[in-house]
Amino acid sequence: MPRPARVSPVAGAPPDQLSLFDRLDQAFPGARPTLPKRPMPVAATAAGLVHPQATHRLQLGPLLLGYQLKRAARRSIGFVVRPEGLSVTAPRWVRQADIEDALRHKADWVLRKLQEQQERLRRQGQARVAWGEGAELPYLGAPLRLRLDAGLHGVRWLPALLAGQAPQLCLGLPADTPAKRLREVVQAWLQQQALALFHQRCAQFAPQLGVQPRRVRLSAARTRWGSASADGNIRLNWRLIHLPLDVIDYVVVHELAHLREMNHSPAFWALVQAVLPDMQARRAALRHPVLPPWDDDAPGPQDADE
Repeated sequence: MPRPARVSPVAGAPPDQLSLFDRLDQAFPGARPTLPKRPMPVAATAAGLVHPQATHRLQLGPLLLGYQLKRAARRSIGFVVRPEGLSVTAPRWVRQADIEDALRHKADWVLRKLQEQQERLRRQGQARVAWGEGAELPYLGAPLRLRLDAGLHGVRWLPALLAGQAPQLCLGLPADTPAKRLREVVQAWLQQQALALFHQRCAQFAPQLGVQPRRVRLSAARTRWGSASADGNIRLNWRLIHLPLDVIDYVVVHELAHLREMNHSPAFWALVQAVLPDMQARRAALRHPVLPPWDDDAPGPQDADE
């Protein structure tokens, strides 16, 4: 897939729902599965094997899994794996024995996702920004270096002058600016750029889909990259600004397509693919992105049995 042209920062823009990666949990077979005989993946550490709010425990081979169980008015058993561990949501009428059978049936998936979450946390720890002069963070899929200059007024973006160099974000702040203040200024700039860029990309793709969004707004959701409502409102996660433009465009097109098809039917996916023939590759890039934590949190779709 050709890499999209580099996008420079854009001028500011003016400041129910279907979610990207909606949780469409699958029903489990009625048969009582047996514990898998093949070796199960073993988590690298015990972290995540016991949920801090665990209500139930289940022995899976050599491992003791502690999970949080919630009952709800739903038709199927759903699993969601987050950094803290496994949460299970089950219909009120399902027996505990059937829930445990479903867990044994999904043991490989659950343990693999727990491993992936721990690895993701490790990588996110490495992606932490050391807020100060010379710090780097991802912007549109490439490093952006911070420069502090008390003699400068406002914020200025400077392109890289030589190959291999990172563009710079020059901020009118003294070198001893507290990390919290520096983070706030950079976040405000990134959000301004994100909103302006999202308006631009919506304006580009909306005519191709025959839609017109009523309003485009930012979100800071922990588990959604974007959402669309029946009244024409689009919300896009500002943290997308860290990712490459082709990935951002996928989320934009995905949400715009919901203004035609408020579902994830074959007709919906056909709309997305008509605009982005390589949508699968773009979608895959959203599964496990590594983004710098902001206030010890990082958004992104959580792992679920979809």
